[in-house]
Amino acid sequence: MSLSDYQLLVVLAKEANMRKAAEKLFVSQPALSQRLQNIEKYWGVALFLRTQKGLILTPSGEIVVNFAKSILEKQDQVFEELQALHAHVHGTLKIACASIVGQNWLPKVLKEFLRIYPYAKVSLITGWSSEILKSLYEGEVHLGIIRGTTDWKGIKHHLFEDQLYLVDREIQKVEEVLETERPFIQFKSDSTYYQEIQDWWHRQFQTFPRRTIVVDQIETCKQMTYNGIGYAILPAITLSGSETDVYKIPLLDDKQQAIKRGTWLLGYESVFELRQVKAFVDVVRSFISNKHS
Repeated sequence: MSLSDYQLLVVLAKEANMRKAAEKLFVSQPALSQRLQNIEKYWGVALFLRTQKGLILTPSGEIVVNFAKSILEKQDQVFEELQALHAHVHGTLKIACASIVGQNWLPKVLKEFLRIYPYAKVSLITGWSSEILKSLYEGEVHLGIIRGTTDWKGIKHHLFEDQLYLVDREIQKVEEVLETERPFIQFKSDSTYYQEIQDWWHRQFQTFPRRTIVVDQIETCKQMTYNGIGYAILPAITLSGSETDVYKIPLLDDKQQAIKRGTWLLGYESVFELRQVKAFVDVVRSFISNKHS
């Protein structure tokens, strides 16, 4: 059964006349009669009774014609959905994102994306940079958002930079870390972040912290610092600016320039042709532009 066969049955049931139906379908009566016979042979039952006054649907014919109508209605619905795809952004946007960005920056961007494109869906996973790159390489996501440097060979968009600060409730100058007995609180990371901090510390003091506490999450690190347990080096993305009773000392390199961390959007060239990906990139660019204007 083809869609044209279903259309033929619906027209025959409506017209109840071979001649009128043939005219509507732009076929000859003999051709229409032959096609009807083939359809009835397919179903194994008579669908119409032929009388001198025209055609009468059999009980079996009513069932098959109702089925034909539902098929044609479904076809119209599919056509409408296909047309809507061109008028609206549909599909699922799959993103793997560095946890720190997923917690502090991305939610605002996704909120705006879904406001503008309500028909789109979002699948988000967060983790370390190595996990994000693995998801990209294996094709599990469309886009990856990572921190720090990368040798990614596909398309790479720079999103933003944020400065690093030494944060503490007591220390007001960087040099004071050599005098305190409280620990340096660090969070685990598989990116270049840890090495950057080690390099800075060694350049600054030609030594290493006396005591160190390592935690698994940056949020834990921040809360321990805010509660006076020790001091930490945190990126600006984690600091809202509303913190009280804490000192934030910017980290400087050997040229007295602010040390910053970059955030990058990665993906293969082919995925940037997807409508939902293009739309997301547009929202990201607008969000960043508005934030800096």
